[in-house]
Amino acid sequence: MKPNRPSIIAVALAAFPLINAITPEGMLAAPRRSVALANPSGDFAIYTKTNYSFDHHEATTVWEQLNLRSGDFSTWTSDSNISEVVFVGSSNSSILYINATNEAGDGGISLYTADATRLSSAKLVASLPAPFSGLKAVTTKSGDIHFLVYAPAYPNGTAYNADSAETPASTARIYTDIYVRHWDTYLTPQRNAVFGGVLTRRNGNSSSGSYALEGPLKNYVTGKCNATCAESPVGPMGGSGDYDISPDGSQVIFLTKNIDLPLANFTSSQVYWAPFSGSVNDSIPINPIGATPGAEGASANPTFSKDGSKIAYFQMNGIYYESDRNIIYVANADPKNLNVTSIAGDWDRSPDVLAWSNDGTVLYVAAPDLGRERVFPVPVNAAADYKPANITDEGVPAGMQVLTNGEVLVSDSKIWSSRDIYTVNSVGHVTNVYLQANLVDPALAGLGPEDVSEFYFSSNSTEIKLQSWIVYPANFSADKTYPLAFLVHGGPQGGFYNSWSTRWNYKVWADQGYVVIAPNPTASSGWGQNLTDAVSSHWGDYPYWDLVYAWDYVNSTLPYVDTSRGISAGASFGGYMNNWFQGHEMGRRFKALVTHDGVTNSLADYATEELWFINHDEGGIFTSPNETSTYYRWNPILYYENWATPHFVVHNDLDYRLPVSEGIMLFNMLQVKGVPSKFLNFPDENHWVLDRENSRVWHREIFKWINYYSGLSGASSPF
Repeated sequence: MKPNRPSIIAVALAAFPLINAITPEGMLAAPRRSVALANPSGDFAIYTKTNYSFDHHEATTVWEQLNLRSGDFSTWTSDSNISEVVFVGSSNSSILYINATNEAGDGGISLYTADATRLSSAKLVASLPAPFSGLKAVTTKSGDIHFLVYAPAYPNGTAYNADSAETPASTARIYTDIYVRHWDTYLTPQRNAVFGGVLTRRNGNSSSGSYALEGPLKNYVTGKCNATCAESPVGPMGGSGDYDISPDGSQVIFLTKNIDLPLANFTSSQVYWAPFSGSVNDSIPINPIGATPGAEGASANPTFSKDGSKIAYFQMNGIYYESDRNIIYVANADPKNLNVTSIAGDWDRSPDVLAWSNDGTVLYVAAPDLGRERVFPVPVNAAADYKPANITDEGVPAGMQVLTNGEVLVSDSKIWSSRDIYTVNSVGHVTNVYLQANLVDPALAGLGPEDVSEFYFSSNSTEIKLQSWIVYPANFSADKTYPLAFLVHGGPQGGFYNSWSTRWNYKVWADQGYVVIAPNPTASSGWGQNLTDAVSSHWGDYPYWDLVYAWDYVNSTLPYVDTSRGISAGASFGGYMNNWFQGHEMGRRFKALVTHDGVTNSLADYATEELWFINHDEGGIFTSPNETSTYYRWNPILYYENWATPHFVVHNDLDYRLPVSEGIMLFNMLQVKGVPSKFLNFPDENHWVLDRENSRVWHREIFKWINYYSGLSGASSPF
């Protein structure tokens, strides 16, 4: 929908009545849209849309097509087996796509070519015997297609397929090195690897279409080993953004954790270059430690320029620190003359998304900035002191793509909208607004920017003012009062941003009848690296004080917020902070607390998997627990004698970041002390609750608890 087509918006609004409130079920069942992918000429874009039915307990996915000229939408295909699409081939509508199954039904996938305007033209060109994903592809001068995919691989380099793997007689796992498990998975000898393949163009017709797979796939990663072995993408969060193929199909780049260092102790990772026609033995690091002064930490987003002559990527300096500032680097795509240089190196923001301009003179990057994630154009020749100016304002981009006309196609979300799709030009003028989910999705109807505001407040921990979001309930009136829902974000490095969430959705909480206050205290990202860094060794004081000051501001300044009926909730670090509240004066200011997967006993921090995180945030490795140690000083159980506030505890079995024993310990201690408490556990969830049915229960049980203690429900019991 374009700004010059207001009638479409009016029709959308008239199609259903404005809702009074968004419910957990409405939010969880509402459409979830992927990032819009435009075809090469910028005529149209496609994306997936997934709805969920609680009546049938199933999700339904369709692909939608957006006409970028007219703004019209249509269903592209309802074939949910099409899992990934790349525009590649002889025309602007030629595609290569992954079918999530293959004809053999052996756990592998199939590749098809087609014309996006005539899917009935699809031709099977390859069946691959493993669950490959992360498709990237380009057309070479000869007309062949070079493509990349990834899958777990055995140490011998062949792709791993769980469906066909031999089942061992014993389930024993034996480890001789740190890093037994990560996120929600025990590590195995199989590691992710990037594979390359060639689809040779054929003349005339054949049973396999106009292309045929030429020979076996090449593995560029497996076998590069020292202290550890290379893996790309880097688990558990890595994906196709960890590698790229040059536009002419001749080169490959990928990143992997530093093979010379123990995985659990360091964040260092490097970007490798390899010829597409080569193998793992031909790959070389672009940014080995020592080659670029100061750059020793985690790398991210290696991306070729559109002419293939340059490579851009991010890298942090800190070798133990996952939340250090990302610095933008550009290198020549020439292993004999890499000439790695930083651009805008002093910029006090940490970008995490990038896209090249068409002419290769500008990088568009997205970075957290003042409670949003904004898009900034940065010239590739920018000096260290260059200060980028944002061209987007509200929202957090899920992805962006530079179109042939130079405009940027942005897919983002906001507190009031699960997906907006629009184009913006290089000077920040929004040229087309195609989609605003809150204007087309019935479950989101009536949501808008008027539901949200913000304030800044002072604290004793920092000289800068700190920000907090305010999210209002449906039918809000400043002449009325509403109980406080005080949310604490995780990380601790990170933040509450103007974005949609299906896990901690501020508006869903507000529409229970609360005014939601979501502060960004010390540790938050987007207000300069100093604020982010300051939480190290200070979990129990700086952010705690900030949150006290935020509460004080609300109590003294916002007459429509009833702090005497307030509740507090948080996950991860936010869960830790609610445990810390429980033992301190702040805990007495709330009627109820909620801890989701938080630290209870910091002396047990080494039960986690990423030791680099604990070593950094606790100010050093764990030695002896004494009063000078932060492991001891900021331990919530030191203040057990003060625990008194009713407390809801969530902890999941597959959370290896913070093991479930932390939640069980918290619940046991609350029960023994006689503090009203309830424990919710999901055996199949990790640090997050992702399954919609589980999330429905999560919301129902937590809201039952807090609504009782805040007086909203009028129930006779929280149980």
